[in-house]
Amino acid sequence: MSRPPWLDDADERVARAAWSRLAEPGDHDAGRFVRRFGAVAALRQVYDRGPVGVEVSERVSQGEAVAARWRVRAGDLDPRRDLLHLDRFGGRVVVPGDPEWPTGLDDLQHRAPFCLWVRGPRSVAPVMESSVSVVGARAATWYGERVAGDIGVGCAAAGITVVSGAAYGIDAAAHRATLQADGVTVAVLACGVDRGYPRGNDRLIEAVADSGCLVSEVPPGSAPSRWRFLERNRLIAAMTRGTVVVEAAWRSGAQGTAHQALELGRAVGAVPGPVTSALSAGCHRLLRDGATCVTDAAEVVELVSPVGFLDLGPPGTMRVAAVGEHDGLAPLELRVLDAVPLRSAAGAAAIARTAGLPLEQVQAGLGRLEARGLAEVVGRGWRRVR
Repeated sequence: MSRPPWLDDADERVARAAWSRLAEPGDHDAGRFVRRFGAVAALRQVYDRGPVGVEVSERVSQGEAVAARWRVRAGDLDPRRDLLHLDRFGGRVVVPGDPEWPTGLDDLQHRAPFCLWVRGPRSVAPVMESSVSVVGARAATWYGERVAGDIGVGCAAAGITVVSGAAYGIDAAAHRATLQADGVTVAVLACGVDRGYPRGNDRLIEAVADSGCLVSEVPPGSAPSRWRFLERNRLIAAMTRGTVVVEAAWRSGAQGTAHQALELGRAVGAVPGPVTSALSAGCHRLLRDGATCVTDAAEVVELVSPVGFLDLGPPGTMRVAAVGEHDGLAPLELRVLDAVPLRSAAGAAAIARTAGLPLEQVQAGLGRLEARGLAEVVGRGWRRVR
């Protein structure tokens, strides 16, 4: 198969846009292939007879087999069409290394998306720095939609971005309430950002695009599919600081999102419900598996906020607390701080014995504590700053 003309001068952005159409979301083989050779070189290998720049002995096992798999889909591939279509409605492509790229996606490694197709005024990375995904059942109850709405309003008040999938039920309730509270909300789609799905949420999706943003890993014009919905959930889990499941059946996509969040080391919360409700069975299962019980917006904000940021008052209230002196300290610095006396000064060697750390590590830690105003030199020793 001969190379298309557009590939001769393609850069990383164009090549990654092409891969997003060539491979299905979450494809392990394509992800490894691109990570190994780079998007441009890997794409050229799809059109060439063998991989470029590798030893002959590696060709069949590491290059040719994967490249041949995608040749059947590469006949009419032209990412320029997708990029032109995206430009017509003000969208953009975000790739790894861009300031807008949410670095949480890098934790997916070879399952990370090749690029993000984005539509909306908000820059993705900044709004993900303080964010929570709110997910749950499509056939939600009044109770579930009420709780999801309360969470959306509370997160908006606390400046936390609400991320969901724009589906019926819990997703829509969270998006809608956040918008009504003038908060920031992001919808991660299983189809192109130029089309709304489900159709019944067209107006809601457009409202999200107007004030927040729509995000997808598949190019414009792509139709949703069951596989794409399942793989979309990994993006929701990876992009945010935590995931909250409001209502979910015993087996559900929302539970899948929560389990992927747990695997990625993200915070996971679940809202309890009636023990007789099938739509709360999944939440109760998550609680048994170690998820945090959350009952209102304040507890959701606490779940995804740094230690000491939030002080929970009575149910339904929320207030910001003073930051503790230990917040933000690395584990080693915390051990050194605990060993520094509060009254009489102690030498670095004595502090090292108390902390059970090597002297050179303690000396470096003391310097960082001094820079933060937590420790001071008194004579020949160190003392904690009151």
